[in-house]
Amino acid sequence: MNARNNHVDYIELPAAGANQLRLIKDFYTQVFGWKYKDWGEEYSDTSDSGVGSGINAGSDHPRAPLPVIYAEDLAAARKSVLANGGKVTREIFSFPGGQRFHFSDSAGNELAVWSDQ
Repeated sequence: MNARNNHVDYIELPAAGANQLRLIKDFYTQVFGWKYKDWGEEYSDTSDSGVGSGINAGSDHPRAPLPVIYAEDLAAARKSVLANGGKVTREIFSFPGGQRFHFSDSAGNELAVWSDQ
């Protein structure tokens, strides 16, 4: 079993559009020296932040920080979320590097689960 299985290993910060994404990238680059990789105009990520992190300016992204949990078996994680009272807020979708889905827990917090499997 992968040591990161079922652990938070990524967090996404929201940005209200491509201009704000550039401003946020500049802020963290200047303050902490993080280097970003761009994935189009609406997404950038860095591995320089300890736990991996990204900035998402997509209009379908939550407007709050989004913790992202890694799971080896994405379908099993989705099934477990639903079986334990969680609600899927965004069905499984593909992105460069894998697939993920979003869910809310019993308190309404939104998180995501991803897998590269």
